[in-house]
Amino acid sequence: MKALVTATRAEPVHGGRRSHRLLHRSVVEHRSALVVVGLSALAGVAVQLVQPFLIRRVLTAVQASEPYGAAAVAVLVVMVAGAGLSAVQQFLLQRTGESIVFTARRTLIEHLLRLPVSVYDERQAGDLASRVGTDTTQLRSVVASGMVDLVSGLLLVLGSMVAMVLIDPLLLGVSLVPVLIGAVVVRMLGRRLRALSETLQAEVGGLTAAVTRALGAIRTIRVANATRREAAQVVRVADRARAAGVQLALVTAQVGPVVKLAMQGSFVAVIGVGGYRVAQEAMSVGDMVAFTLFLFTLALPLAQVGEAVAQVQSGLGAVTRIQEILDLPDEDRTMPARPVAAARYRGAQPLLEFDRVSFRYPNGTEVLREVSFRVPDGGTTALVGPSGAGKSTILALIARLYEVSGGSIRLRGRDIRDYPLAELRAALGYVEQEAPVLAGTVRDNLTLAAPHAAESAIWRVTDAVNLAETLARSPAGLDAPVGDAGLLFSGGERQRLAVARTLLTAAPLLLLDEPTAHLDARNEHALQTTLAALAAGRTVLVVAHRLATVARANQIVVIDAGRAVAAGRHDELITTDRLYQEFATRQLLN
Repeated sequence: MKALVTATRAEPVHGGRRSHRLLHRSVVEHRSALVVVGLSALAGVAVQLVQPFLIRRVLTAVQASEPYGAAAVAVLVVMVAGAGLSAVQQFLLQRTGESIVFTARRTLIEHLLRLPVSVYDERQAGDLASRVGTDTTQLRSVVASGMVDLVSGLLLVLGSMVAMVLIDPLLLGVSLVPVLIGAVVVRMLGRRLRALSETLQAEVGGLTAAVTRALGAIRTIRVANATRREAAQVVRVADRARAAGVQLALVTAQVGPVVKLAMQGSFVAVIGVGGYRVAQEAMSVGDMVAFTLFLFTLALPLAQVGEAVAQVQSGLGAVTRIQEILDLPDEDRTMPARPVAAARYRGAQPLLEFDRVSFRYPNGTEVLREVSFRVPDGGTTALVGPSGAGKSTILALIARLYEVSGGSIRLRGRDIRDYPLAELRAALGYVEQEAPVLAGTVRDNLTLAAPHAAESAIWRVTDAVNLAETLARSPAGLDAPVGDAGLLFSGGERQRLAVARTLLTAAPLLLLDEPTAHLDARNEHALQTTLAALAAGRTVLVVAHRLATVARANQIVVIDAGRAVAAGRHDELITTDRLYQEFATRQLLN
């Protein structure tokens, strides 16, 4: 029980330059929108740079007793235009940011759902979900807010510096000393921010995984009176995320004061040196005011650049985690179809053949050892044996959810690795042992593999598996909700729904893993009758613990400790195989 819900510590992923590919793709895909945002930012920079010159003109005109009305109106117009441009820029920025996040989520979702099954075995589902939700949100701050603020801030800084050089180069040199010192410190802090952000995102992913796991086993936890213990374990994961967040906040909090201190030092230097130069008549009052206004103009973008650096570095940690998943090869790349000459497969062949098949999981656990048997075309072949013998793994290998470690599996004489995955799986109907049901309606689940199935065909398969009475409970019928993971249905109803979903396909080979495990005697008998009828037009390969389910199968293969130890009909095996005799005796079938 504890193993079910104990959260594992999330490990941060340090991706170096890998995140640059995702950023480059995001920028290229939305370059038109980013160009518009950039142009609006450039216009805003120009407007801000014009203001001090116009104000200096007003002051010079006042000092010389000249007309200044037109200049004053120009100042007002420029200020209003600047405010309008700022509003337009923010809207365009937010809209572009949302588009970038959507594109990243679409790309990540499509890739996640195409990864090999072994990836889901090794990783926590909650952490993967966190990358789609939390991490992609950070991309907005990197590509949209951070980079645009960084570019516009730098443009404003450079423009202000050019103007200040024109007014008084000496005063600019004095004012830049504290600014350069601050820039060096901000750069050092930025490197630390990225590493801490990666750690924080990893811990948040671990927290999502811990909560998902606990909620998935909530009934077991509740009945076992383990709610308090399991909550404490999840809270410990949350505390690690809090600690990582505090460390990030500590470094982030230093960026603003460093920039502020640098600007304050610059102001003090300008006031001191500038005041002295005005007193010495080395520069005019108008120039001093204009220079000070440009320094004020410089202060805001410098602070903006500092914040943007912190924003970008924090976001890059999340972007690296997204890129880590996108770098994983999908199923089509890890399991490509091999080019094979068609002539190799001529002649009569069994529908399915295992030829000395062995299999090990990536962690080294050996499950199957040189398993060989044949499944004839038509009828029912059953796999029986003790738990853990490898029966379910055999079905997973046929569907190429995993690749064999040795030997070969042939479908109509052709190695299944020679088929494109889509073509192979179109020939299969697969009911897993746990009979998973997706949140949604009955219709959504039934038509998962046959989205264009006719209404009459849907009702026919529900009748075949004895689901009509269940559907009659709700006036919504086929559009009745099944609840999260099918929780509004009983275990037997979920299993019958999964079988009906498979029967709705036109697949010639049906793989059924314990299809009667959750059924009562009445529904088990009904399903046996249905499967017997199906076997006349299709081939059924079924895994079963209850021999009554498969006693009338055309062939029974006994699997023990990862090997196929016997094969035959029930009446043959009952007299020739000791393990099968033991099963039959325990189930009173001898």
